[in-house]
Amino acid sequence: MTGHILALITILIWGTTFISTKILLVDFQPIEILFIRFIIGFFTLLIIDPHILKVKNRKQEITFVFAGLFGVCLYYLLENIALTYTLASNIGVIISVAPFFTALLLQLFYKDHEKLNIRFMIGFITALIGISLISFQDQHLQLNPLGDFLALVAAFIWACYSILVKKIAGYGYRTIQTTRRIFMYGLLFMVPALFFFNFQLKFNLLMKPANLLNMLFLGLGASALCFVTWNEAVKRLGAAKTSAYIYLVPLITLITSVIVLKENMNFMTILGALLTIVGLFISEDKRRNENE
Repeated sequence: MTGHILALITILIWGTTFISTKILLVDFQPIEILFIRFIIGFFTLLIIDPHILKVKNRKQEITFVFAGLFGVCLYYLLENIALTYTLASNIGVIISVAPFFTALLLQLFYKDHEKLNIRFMIGFITALIGISLISFQDQHLQLNPLGDFLALVAAFIWACYSILVKKIAGYGYRTIQTTRRIFMYGLLFMVPALFFFNFQLKFNLLMKPANLLNMLFLGLGASALCFVTWNEAVKRLGAAKTSAYIYLVPLITLITSVIVLKENMNFMTILGALLTIVGLFISEDKRRNENE
């Protein structure tokens, strides 16, 4: 029950992060938002638990390295860039396909995992149809498909991260310490991107009340808190069960984007969102009771 509660809390917060990022993109570049929020998250976790994590061997350290690369650097960089090309509501729906990729990767790396069946494939196809309706929701194709494609790649990257977190959970370390280690490597991988994207520390813009509040929300809530709760949920429930909660992201994002960003939703957007969620339900229903 604790694992389910932690996963639900995480998704409720993450479902609104697209909105905060969209607001911050007015004054900041994606890489600037990404770096600042995880710096805030890293030092928050360091204050909460200052003890240094002593990793047992090089193989475990490499797992942390890739977790930082995928879960912090690549995933959020792709997601933030995608937000510059498409609607926040679209991102929320497309990211919800991550559980499918997670299940596929579990098949590749865990031979004792339950084989994919026809129910899973029907759910997967249904969700893909929903994503297509979201991406091409009008005859004039006003939305840029590049943003939707980047979001889909980000979903796959997040699935890779979920598999790595499942592996890290088996090491027996404390979740706050492992999360901070992941943040550290993620931030290190971002450093080259800072120069490539011409990173600037816009202190005067950061001090604007709206920017500061949204950045603190991303750093303290969506990064420090949510990564700990998500990683702990994966430790308790497994990667497949925890990933199933991602189907809630579209609902939260769509509702929030309409209220805050005043984005429009037409019939095709709503139908696409419903199909994606139905597809996830069909695919995950049987899998929810499995033991990983």
